[in-house]
Amino acid sequence: MKTILIVDDEPKMIKIARDYLAQAGYNVVAATDGAAAVSASRTAKPDLIVLDLGLPKLDGLDVTRAIRKDSNVPIIMLTARGEESDKLVGLELGADDYMTKPFSPKELVARVRVVLRRAEGVAASAVEMIRVGDLTLDVPRMRVSLGDQSVEVTPTEFQLLAALAKQPGRIFTRAQLLDAVHGVAFESYERAIDAHIKNLRRKLEPNPREPKYILTVYGVGYKFSDS
Repeated sequence: MKTILIVDDEPKMIKIARDYLAQAGYNVVAATDGAAAVSASRTAKPDLIVLDLGLPKLDGLDVTRAIRKDSNVPIIMLTARGEESDKLVGLELGADDYMTKPFSPKELVARVRVVLRRAEGVAASAVEMIRVGDLTLDVPRMRVSLGDQSVEVTPTEFQLLAALAKQPGRIFTRAQLLDAVHGVAFESYERAIDAHIKNLRRKLEPNPREPKYILTVYGVGYKFSDS
């Protein structure tokens, strides 16, 4: 049974989410502030975290920073803020998806399934290893290495990188990349791809401003270098 950690300072929100997720077959643990969320992420070892941005003690962005120091567990952000910049900052910090409050509990369950399937889908791929130059992707283990150096990536980042690296030189639109990571449902939008690509470049490229692996095709999208 998959474990979901819900982090929100509203008891009513936690109860509703817990009831719907439990009915869908998930084990649910909860935290009501940022510090407790970081602790629970380490002790409960959740398979996915549903994380509110507006938390006491540590806000959701600080919690994401702390979790990403030692874990790539999928994170769905919850926010009452409508500004695109908040969502992009969260994605750039390593969140996998976001939802804006208020939302339907059924949508939350569906989104949890999508993000978990995204992570599981990588492991279920028929391709075992992808090698392009000094970059290696170990698909079943979702591990990335550059030369002899390991690179930590989130499940969403891994699927994006794998989609690009499997077909060097092919130009992907943002919509095609969203589809590759099962991100077409609900609020997921094309600007989210830019945030994930920015993260990947920061982790992989010697100079992210002059990338040699993931190249921008202006007006279209992205491609993985074939040279």
